Amino acid sequence: MTPVQKLAGLVVLILVLMASAAAGAWQIQDWRLGKQLSEQLSAQNTAHQSQLDAITNEAWRQQKAEQEKRLATEQQIAVQDQQHAQELSDAHRNQAALRDRLATADVRLSVLLDATDTASRCDVPTAPGAVGVVHAARRAQLDPAHAQRIIDITNAGDQGLIALRACQAYVREVAR
Repeated sequence: MTPVQKLAGLVVLILVLMASAAAGAWQIQDWRLGKQLSEQLSAQNTAHQSQLDAITNEAWRQQKAEQEKRLATEQQIAVQDQQHAQELSDAHRNQAALRDRLATADVRLSVLLDATDTASRCDVPTAPGAVGVVHAARRAQLDPAHAQRIIDITNAGDQGLIALRACQAYVREVAR
C-alpha cells in the first residue's frame, strides 16, 4: 500500500468517524430534546388536568347550588299549593253552609233600595211597617232562587280570587 492510499484511507476513516460522531451527537441531542419535551408535556398535562379539575369542581358546586335553590322553590310552591287547597276548601265549606242556611230560610238576602230613584217604580214603602223591625233604609227581600244564584256567582268569584292569589304567589316565588 502506498502512502497516498494510506492517506486516502486515513481521510476516509476520519470522514467516517466524523460522520458517525455527528450522527451520534444528533442522536444524543434527539434523546435529550425528547426527554425535555416529554417532561414539558407531562408538566403541561398536569397543569391542564388541574385546571380541568378546578373547572369541573366549580361546575359541580354551581349545579349543586342550583339544585338546592330549585328544591327550596319546589318546597315553597308545595306549601303554597297546600295553602291554596285549604283556602278553596274553606270557601266551599262556607258557601255550602250559606247555601244551606238560605235553603232552610235561616237567612234571607235583601237589597237596599234607592229612595231617590223614581225610575225603578218600586212600590216598597219607605216607612217601616208593623210587620218588620228593620228601621233602616228601604230594603227588598230576594227570592230564594235568586239568592242561590247570587251565592253561586260569589262562590265562583271567591274561587277566582283564591286562584289568582295562588298564581301570583307562584309567579313571585319562581321569579325570585
